[in-house]
Amino acid sequence: MKMNGRIPEETVEDIRKATNIVDIVGEYVQLKKQGRNYFGLCPFHGENTPSFSVSSDKQIFHCFGCGKGGNVFTFLMEVEGYAFSQAVQQLAEAAGYSLPESATDKTPQQSSEAQSILEAHQWLEKLYHHLLRHSKEGKAGYQYLLERGFTEETIERFQLGYAPQSKDFVVKFLEKKGFHPQTMVKAGLLNVNDEGEYADRFRGRIIFPIHNHHGKTVAFGGRALYDHDPKYLNSPETELFHKGKLLYNFDLARAAIRRNQSAVLFEGYVDVISAYQAGVENGVGTLGTAISDVQAKLLHRYVEHVIICYDGDEAGLEATIKAARLLKRTGCQVKVARLPDGMDPDDYIQSYGAERFRQEVIEAHTPYMTFVMNYLKRDYNLQLEGDRIDYIEKVLQELADLDRGIEREHYLTEVANEFDMSLETLRQEVQELRRSKAPAKDNSRAVRHTNTKTAIHLQDKLLPAFQNAERKLIAHMLRDPHIADKVQDEIGGNFNIDQHQVIVTYLYAYYEEGNFSDTAQFVERLSDPDLKNLVVQLAMMPVLDEISDQEINDYIYTIQAEQSNKHDIQSLKAEQKKAEQQNEPIRAAEIAMEILQLKQQMKQS
Repeated sequence: MKMNGRIPEETVEDIRKATNIVDIVGEYVQLKKQGRNYFGLCPFHGENTPSFSVSSDKQIFHCFGCGKGGNVFTFLMEVEGYAFSQAVQQLAEAAGYSLPESATDKTPQQSSEAQSILEAHQWLEKLYHHLLRHSKEGKAGYQYLLERGFTEETIERFQLGYAPQSKDFVVKFLEKKGFHPQTMVKAGLLNVNDEGEYADRFRGRIIFPIHNHHGKTVAFGGRALYDHDPKYLNSPETELFHKGKLLYNFDLARAAIRRNQSAVLFEGYVDVISAYQAGVENGVGTLGTAISDVQAKLLHRYVEHVIICYDGDEAGLEATIKAARLLKRTGCQVKVARLPDGMDPDDYIQSYGAERFRQEVIEAHTPYMTFVMNYLKRDYNLQLEGDRIDYIEKVLQELADLDRGIEREHYLTEVANEFDMSLETLRQEVQELRRSKAPAKDNSRAVRHTNTKTAIHLQDKLLPAFQNAERKLIAHMLRDPHIADKVQDEIGGNFNIDQHQVIVTYLYAYYEEGNFSDTAQFVERLSDPDLKNLVVQLAMMPVLDEISDQEINDYIYTIQAEQSNKHDIQSLKAEQKKAEQQNEPIRAAEIAMEILQLKQQMKQS
């Protein structure tokens, strides 16, 4: 039996065939069907125009921008940094396959210390939750949550917990489980004083587990139940926990985000939980910091529409503006849910109830531009001519950044009517601003490699005829083993491009073993990532389903003609060298001219 690592190859294939790559990729990328394939924003490089394609028929993915491609295992390895066996394990669990103990990965990518920290967090989440629900000391925390309006279902869903006042209860618990105290200090679970005494970092607090996007607990947030300072305390950053990369509740909200085709962004975990209980299930939160570029791009991969619901005070408004501008730059359509001055989402829900929160805050959101225009007005006295002009200039700068022409026109009309100005003048001002910004935008697009189909077709046209012939021939060979048999009989592995030679050699062997056409299975034979990417790119090439024998023969002739010309050039170069050695400069020059003419003919063909 063949093995792939420690996992039998037959098992790997069963798991792959039981998995739909569209479902797996769809957990990371917002996909839209176009024709036979699905398209979305590439998770491996920044882009605003979808160039990432997933084929349900072939069970492969390919990015026309950055060139990455492969099957479902390759995707998980790329997006999560998994080893192959880890990717197989995750898909096996999802498909209901039970792998033998000998086949599980004992050497994961994470360090042994990170593994220890991860395991400690899982144990502590269970302990804190148990203490909240079933211990005498935890009753105070449980009662506090109930008085705050949290239901038992909510407490269970978010696995809320309680850390006891005792300094050494958690210390002893972790030691009994075999965790080294110093490692637990590094993990941010314990504190240590100058005398070397260890204590629970979160004692006397309500515990909010913080999960990574796979649902594993990697950190905690604690809210002081008694007179502790600070009121809120988060875990420090570790190898597993980076505040700027994770969004609170993303693992639980992902399905609702897809269902609603929008995400609601909050500033903290209490607001997220309160909103969930009020019926807003697509809410996520930042973790005590402003939203980062990584978090914004993560949201944009899943949804186009993001509603920001931050605190209604001055700091909340400032944070809203910054978050909105960042999300806009990533390509999101941004809306703002406004709260009364001085209130946060949890305050509002406590005061006015769930229904009013949904209807009068979330559903009554205002478009980004309307919010910005109202926000900017606060800094100007619009009764003064100078302030009016300054304000209008600021608004026009914001409007110049809007990509949709209809949106710009709507707000330009609004400004023209409000200030009794010429709409045409305002249009010209915005067009001038856009022209001044255009070079930077064009350059950034060039760097992002997001010109998809046009770029691919141009690339094919710019390649030599023989290389295009080899690419198209391999594309058909990947689809049909009978074509591969014909090519093998005619030219074998004698392709001109080295990578093509390697691919067809593997492909012949693959078909000779009795396998059917299956690109997702075939790429597992290739250990070189560049070769895998190339095979997937060729498999995704737009070629006709049917090809005549004449077309195949034409491709073969073009390939053989290139080889013949190269052979002729090599022979002429040998003759030229011999003429030079025999001191026949005229003969050497004549041969040089023959070589030049032959190269020109090859170039023209």
